[in-house]
Amino acid sequence: MNKKKDIRDFLFRGLMFESEATRFQRAGIQIGADSTYAEEQLLAESLAPFSIVRRNQALEMSRLYAVLHCFENEIREYIRETLTEKDGIDWWTKLPPKMKTHAEGRQETALKDSWLEGEKSDLLGFVDFGMLTSIIIEKWTYFNNVIPSQHWLKQRMEELEKVRNFIAHNRALLPSEYQRVYMYIADWNRVIGL
Repeated sequence: MNKKKDIRDFLFRGLMFESEATRFQRAGIQIGADSTYAEEQLLAESLAPFSIVRRNQALEMSRLYAVLHCFENEIREYIRETLTEKDGIDWWTKLPPKMKTHAEGRQETALKDSWLEGEKSDLLGFVDFGMLTSIIIEKWTYFNNVIPSQHWLKQRMEELEKVRNFIAHNRALLPSEYQRVYMYIADWNRVIGL
């Protein structure tokens, strides 16, 4: 009987603490460990062996990579949602054979030859970045009410593909080039409504 009361009291105190902690956090008082600080420390330790110039360059490039990662995956999701809505759940089968064959071949290679266990089921994830533009143009009637023109799309996507490939090979950009990337992505987000 005493154990039940002890357990009940323990749980009640925990709930009371959680309720009070939430009030303190809303007031700006930190409760518990700061995971942001721990992550920053871990990153600092990982980068410590490298020069300050290299570390700063890497941090700036990591921000750019994060933006490009989000951008590319947003485009893939936008294509997927649009084609599912217009062509149905079997939209993949309605793409040009060249695109499908390319993506399916890359997926097959990833499934059998790679020790990596990341996402491998999404065929659209195996389509090259440049081919995303081709998909949109191939199905232009589904996208022309949102995207201003094929020229607008091609221009931005070609420039962003160059940047993406540059970054993928660990090359650094100049500050003015960062601004152009951010501008193109902001244009896309404005047009798509993000």
